[in-house]
Amino acid sequence: MMADDQTMMTVGELMAKCLQAEGVKFMCGIVDGAHIPLVSHLGDYGIEYLNTHHEEAATHIAEAHARISHRPTVVIGNPGPGGANMLAGLTSAHGEGHPVVAIACTRRSATTQPERAGAWQATDLVDMAKPITKYSALIARADRVPELIRAAFRAATTGRHGPAFLAIPDELLAEEIDTSTLRITPAARNRMISMGAGDPAAIERAADALANAERPFLYAGKGVAWAGAADEFVALGDHLAAAMSTSLGARGVVPEDHPHYFHIFDMATTTAVRSDADVVLVVGARLGEYDGWGMPPAWGDPDAQHTIQIDCDPMSMGLNRPVDEAVVADAKAALTALGEAVRARCEPRSELVDAERYATMNAETVNNAVPFVMAEGADGVNPGQMVMAAREFFARDAICVVDGGNTTLWAVALNPIFEPDSFLYSVKMGYLGTGLPFAIGAQLAAPERRVYLFSGDGAFGFNPMEVETAVRAGAPVITIVAVDSGWGMERAAHRFKGIDEARYQGTDISPEVRYDLMAEAMGAHGAYVTAMDQFVPALEAAVASGKPAVIHVRVDGELNTNAIGYEQFQYSRTL
Repeated sequence: MMADDQTMMTVGELMAKCLQAEGVKFMCGIVDGAHIPLVSHLGDYGIEYLNTHHEEAATHIAEAHARISHRPTVVIGNPGPGGANMLAGLTSAHGEGHPVVAIACTRRSATTQPERAGAWQATDLVDMAKPITKYSALIARADRVPELIRAAFRAATTGRHGPAFLAIPDELLAEEIDTSTLRITPAARNRMISMGAGDPAAIERAADALANAERPFLYAGKGVAWAGAADEFVALGDHLAAAMSTSLGARGVVPEDHPHYFHIFDMATTTAVRSDADVVLVVGARLGEYDGWGMPPAWGDPDAQHTIQIDCDPMSMGLNRPVDEAVVADAKAALTALGEAVRARCEPRSELVDAERYATMNAETVNNAVPFVMAEGADGVNPGQMVMAAREFFARDAICVVDGGNTTLWAVALNPIFEPDSFLYSVKMGYLGTGLPFAIGAQLAAPERRVYLFSGDGAFGFNPMEVETAVRAGAPVITIVAVDSGWGMERAAHRFKGIDEARYQGTDISPEVRYDLMAEAMGAHGAYVTAMDQFVPALEAAVASGKPAVIHVRVDGELNTNAIGYEQFQYSRTL
């Protein structure tokens, strides 16, 4: 009997069938004995499974896979500490708004419900998950599996996306159940797939404002990327000759060599553009801390500017900046309708107002960066030169992943992104250790594209064993580890606060560590770089190997401590 035809099955197989109905193609985690009734049937339902070395890393892999595939992804964890590790990873998915559905076993109901003192691995994962998920529930009965899985996916993918969590007692997975009376239906019948273009009258009013604007400014958040609406966003901006920018998480929605694009790290010019605007269009963004809260001094006075916001989440409307026109809609549908309405009202424009002034301001920002990128390190490579060489080496559509720390500053400032879905960073959390798992998840979601990762030795040390996971999964990610034998951002923080170097605490990492040799020991390609003339050949050899690769780059500690953009980073957190 085919899997689709049988009615008697284990609860584990029932879960696999429900996940298939929700469109799940990939899941990862760490298998516990309790999971066997589930994972042993995943292949029957077209779901690929990857085992990792840590549940937190598995959650990051799932998050990146969801971000690049535009599809909810599942992660599984073990009872007690395994589930708790997984919850740590969910904080990133929660902050970033990515649809990860986490499933953890609990130990036997008889010992954990109600709680009994001394029960092994008895942890209230459901309550622990509630602050960092959109939905958290216990599957206490086999016949409720389809219902609760539907609920979890509905929460994860409706409105602003985010993680959901389900716990299930381990003995329940092995039970057999007659599924003939249970309802298992495709995702399209269980939740809203597209919100459409929103209120037509609101679209018309927004079009009137944009068509009559002298200085329109268009700002894209990750909602544009998730909706696959980059082309529509840029087309509207081009028609209006509007200034355009994106949030950190949405980099690539506007090609960063577009003449009307303004980079987040060019704070002076971007602030001027935002403040000068008479009409502001915000799509798929809540305007959080790194967006200057959408308010002065980073933006203009909302009482003096006409603000239009398009978002799939009604709760995000006017969250941090008052709006004049709120359009609750799918970004792609709304931008399509808005573009048509604008084109019916005005002819295409070619010139950005005050383009020359903005170009002069941008040139000053570039000139200020020259000392950073031209300096020669006394003990290793200039991190800026390393980043720029990598960007020149990889194709425009390569996916760039950035881990936390000072490496982030170099990689954001000097590594332009040209295509949608080409930049991954835990923006809202600055989560150290996400880099390698993110890169693996991205590579598995887009095997046809090259994935490269910038990490520091501090950040890379969180999940280095996932190199073996990449080898086993056949994910040829190229990891560039900027090694200064220390915690660069913490060194910078000590210096920024005026602390004497003799009093620095917790900033050193052993210089004896060789990350390239560590990678080779796990079956990956390794390379060791101490000078810039060695770097591009190391990249070439890494690509030629066809394997996951780790390139250990010795960067100058003094230059890395004085990272480009550090002062801007600190300033943005005071707004």
